[in-house]
Amino acid sequence: MREMCKNEILKRTIFLLCGLFILSFGVALSIKADLGTSPISSLPYVASIITPLTVGQLTIIMHCVFILLQKMILKKQYEPVQLLQLPVAFIFGGMTDLSLFMISRLHAGLYWQQWVVCIAGILFVALGVSFEVTAKIVPLAGEGLSLAISKVTSIDFGYVKIMFDVTLVLSALILSFAFTSRLHGIGLGTIAAAVSVGMIAKRINKLMLPVEKSLLTSGDIKLQ
Repeated sequence: MREMCKNEILKRTIFLLCGLFILSFGVALSIKADLGTSPISSLPYVASIITPLTVGQLTIIMHCVFILLQKMILKKQYEPVQLLQLPVAFIFGGMTDLSLFMISRLHAGLYWQQWVVCIAGILFVALGVSFEVTAKIVPLAGEGLSLAISKVTSIDFGYVKIMFDVTLVLSALILSFAFTSRLHGIGLGTIAAAVSVGMIAKRINKLMLPVEKSLLTSGDIKLQ
């Protein structure tokens, strides 16, 4: 990671925190829509149904496991700066529970209303991902694990990310049927999120380039 000034670090941190909140709000909306959550939240959501833990708490646990797997996979190639994923995981998990509380009274009783909420969730998730990418501090643990696998296997990150998301969804599906004999958290909304979030985020990223150049650079005092 290149040397950054204090002012730039502050701006990037604010961008990251905003991105995490927007992302968590999108996840909460996708859960409320009840058409299937986004792949990254499918496993914590299903686990929250069969355990006393919240979606946010289970998200933190899942991300901690991802961080541990990264260290095991990369071994000596593991960079200590990636440990910043740990506080990010706690913040993201807490924000997810906060977002679910904020929209606890939201009710989408009709099918078209569910899709309106689902689409809103997809847009918020894509925007949150774009903010996270623009911040360029540290990726979420799920993306970090995909990057680690890509690095040691030389498989393109895009393909690894697809396989990773599919693995999460399949794990959620198996867990759901094994403990409830029903399908929870996976549906058309999951497919819609898997297909569209990346494409929407890429478009938003292009719009964010001027913001990154103008706001996330500075000539302030360097950190030692």
